[in-house]
Amino acid sequence: MNAMSPIVAARVCNALSVDVEDWFQVGAFETVIDKQDWDQLAPRVEQNTDAVLALFAESGVKATFFTLGWVAKRNPALIRRIVAAGHEIASHGWDHQRVFTLSAEQFRQDLHDARMAIEDAAGVAVTGYRAPSFSIDQRTPWAHAELAAAGYRYSSSVAPIAHDHYGWPDAPRCAFKPIADADLIELPITIARFAGRDMATGGGFFRLFPGAITDWAIDRVNEEAGRPAVFYFHPWEIDPGQPRVANAPLKSKLRHYSRLGAMAEKLRRLIDRHDWDRVDAVVAAERGRVA
Repeated sequence: MNAMSPIVAARVCNALSVDVEDWFQVGAFETVIDKQDWDQLAPRVEQNTDAVLALFAESGVKATFFTLGWVAKRNPALIRRIVAAGHEIASHGWDHQRVFTLSAEQFRQDLHDARMAIEDAAGVAVTGYRAPSFSIDQRTPWAHAELAAAGYRYSSSVAPIAHDHYGWPDAPRCAFKPIADADLIELPITIARFAGRDMATGGGFFRLFPGAITDWAIDRVNEEAGRPAVFYFHPWEIDPGQPRVANAPLKSKLRHYSRLGAMAEKLRRLIDRHDWDRVDAVVAAERGRVA
């Protein structure tokens, strides 16, 4: 190498992920939409996820789709399209029940039911898991052990943040082994500190706040820690035409519906500015760095 040539640091590959659930299955509406009514509501998850697949194809990136078993059972062709496009299919639980509302036995059944539905649709093994609403925390000391016992290779279920719906503020912020004698890796979502508060770098936080905050957070974890960032969003977040839930709490409506029309373009810009891969590939790269 010429002595005058600049030394360029290797770019870090970050984890790109999608939590596949329909507009009526989100935590924001869980108190006003009964699960018994889901099958009577107009589904939009297939068209929205296909739009995400098209966006990823345009950008030339691969991602992980954490999918509800409930969705996979009703949309097997969609699950096969995700796999055929080279993306990873993983579990998001059966019907978006938060883990801290379940017993260990109920969680075990939820894992089983979701995995069977997803694998039946996909025709491939499921080895990754993300808890609905990042609901593995200090209230669920048994959850990682159940995942390890079920043969999962990794989880991306922890949000190291204090939030009114979820959060485990004291959890590590990079990949870690939650059980010393198991191979299971936990890959938490990336957190940014802005204006004196912590916020996640995906989902509603990304949609509602300037994209520069997420760019800064990704660059910081890549450059200062040399570690990958973890980004997530939902297919319904690029769908401004979805139905409105009139009787939902005002705070929930503001969070859910704000800036839906701007989301797709923000995603394109974010994807173009960083390097991305499936979560299983990122976890594989991190595995050797986790004690």
